[in-house]
Amino acid sequence: MLDTATKRRIDTARDILVGKVPDPKSQVEQITIALIYKFMDDMDAESEELGGKRAFFAGEYGRYGWAKLMRSGLGGHETLNLYGEAIATMPENPGIPPLFRTIFKNAYLPYRDPETLKSFLKIIDEFEYDHSERLGDAFEYLLSVLGSQGDAGQFRTPRHIIDFMVQILDPKKEEVILDPACGTAGFLISSYKHILRSNTDAHGNSTLTPDEKGRLARNFKGYDISPDMVRLSLVNLYLHGFVDPHIEEYDTLTSEEKWNEFADVILANPPFMSPKGGIKPHRRFSVQSKRSEVLFVDYMAEHLTPNGRAGIIVPEGIIIQSGTSYKQLRKMLVEKSLVAVISLPAGVFQPYSGVKTSILILDKSLARRSNSIAFFKVENDGFGLGAQRRAIEKNDLSAAFEFLKAWFSSIGSGREVLPSQNALIVPKEKIAGNGDYNLSGERYRENVARLHHFPLVRLADVCTVNPRKSQLNNLSPDTRVSFVPMAHINEHSIAFTPTDVKVLSEVTASYTYFEDNDVLLAKVTPCFENGKAGIAHNLLNGIGFGSSEFYVIRSSDKVLPEWVYFCVMHPIFRNAAIAQMTGTGGLQRVPRDYVDNFQIPLPPREVQKEIVAEIESYQANIEDFKNAISEEEKKIQLTIARVWGEPFL
Repeated sequence: MLDTATKRRIDTARDILVGKVPDPKSQVEQITIALIYKFMDDMDAESEELGGKRAFFAGEYGRYGWAKLMRSGLGGHETLNLYGEAIATMPENPGIPPLFRTIFKNAYLPYRDPETLKSFLKIIDEFEYDHSERLGDAFEYLLSVLGSQGDAGQFRTPRHIIDFMVQILDPKKEEVILDPACGTAGFLISSYKHILRSNTDAHGNSTLTPDEKGRLARNFKGYDISPDMVRLSLVNLYLHGFVDPHIEEYDTLTSEEKWNEFADVILANPPFMSPKGGIKPHRRFSVQSKRSEVLFVDYMAEHLTPNGRAGIIVPEGIIIQSGTSYKQLRKMLVEKSLVAVISLPAGVFQPYSGVKTSILILDKSLARRSNSIAFFKVENDGFGLGAQRRAIEKNDLSAAFEFLKAWFSSIGSGREVLPSQNALIVPKEKIAGNGDYNLSGERYRENVARLHHFPLVRLADVCTVNPRKSQLNNLSPDTRVSFVPMAHINEHSIAFTPTDVKVLSEVTASYTYFEDNDVLLAKVTPCFENGKAGIAHNLLNGIGFGSSEFYVIRSSDKVLPEWVYFCVMHPIFRNAAIAQMTGTGGLQRVPRDYVDNFQIPLPPREVQKEIVAEIESYQANIEDFKNAISEEEKKIQLTIARVWGEPFL
């Protein structure tokens, strides 16, 4: 349990850095490096107290010791130079183990303000090395500030979802456990804790032998493409008791180096995003694709031992998309390893994404003995699905676990497990029926309304149009918020990137207010006709302000923001809106009452999710086609250039 004093120190350290190091990931890296620096000195001091010698800060590195760095009388610029030189040269220190060299690899000080550094080091000085659960939890709290999508589409997985997946897979002390996209090693640490808890006596004492503990530490493996994530996961594991953690910088999808290595348990929340042009994988995958989510699931399914198990968080495209590679992947999973699909609510990754996800449970042993697959729909995970994610009483995770536990134990026993409102057991033959192997459980529920004859409702009855700014009255005028001018909204693209920042007092009076997951719709010509609209994500403090020429549409719990976006982007909405625009010349606008009174179809939320995911899969295909066309056009130009005998630029 994280204590208040430690949390305060971490928050204070971040507050000190934020003016010079605004990026949360960089803040975490700077605090990580400083903590390890301080802890190495603490371990040296402990060694001296026990009659030993200093190892980390010995010889020529003795001048970098923490006491020398913090000594009174050392000037600000001297401190700056000494600390900057120390962290830059630490990978060459012969007195530190390879793990610490890896942590300090490419470390540097990204600012040159001596006052900021001295204030920062003063806070770090309050931490003491303690190889305990408390310090590990403190570091996980620090990592929790990484609450935004990474460049490769990574999302931080909430700990209660990680623990839920580990509980289902029940990793054992003798098993090899792998996360091939490990991020900060959350799945590995949760699995480690689970095994420790599972191997205790009635008094809570460990029953693991020294040999078992040694083998256990070697059995945990992780890969990540990002050197920054490798550094953070190494520290996280070290602070949880791993003296020699096995985390490697490795591209799971394009390198064949570890292709012949297998694991008994694989747990992962792999990146969802594919780069422009797609992934260019090697040819050993069973399913040929350029989409990262397809390749990661294929990799994990193929790298299980004969009786291996996996828990994988996947985007909705894996569940329902109609592309060839997606159908091939689902077919392989259904035939060889899939035993359960757990549908998660769309808000699990709030506040930084409303993406809809599911969990695939693979178990090769159970799959060979079962002719059916279990489905469970989690509607609540114990936290509100809005941006704040406050704790609530409703929680379906325990019911999902009990259902799956009963289902797994019934396989081959002849016992029947009854379906319920949230749970289904579907024969594989039915899933394979039309050849697309759709993994949406609702598709197989009898008497579910399908995609037609849905009621029409006024937009204003299921959404709030232009929410009042009075909701911000309790915030400080100095609160930093995102600022989104009209130019930053893309045309016919749901996503945009908020990069500008202002303080609340600068924008409250003159600009339009919105929050994460609000739909922004340009109302003025020519922006409206050009298709400028999008959904706000990754806003600073969850709040944004922008052009007064936006309509802001905030969804209620009856509609998904994505559903609203696709409705207002449809020609049925847009053509009628253009005909009703008022004003003169270049300042014509869509009337507010038109937006309020426009009627949209209202399917159940689960059906909305299906349709949204299907549309997004088509858009992903369009992007792939565009990239392919661009590459072919370049080849044409290159061929023409060769004919002219001129270099191709």
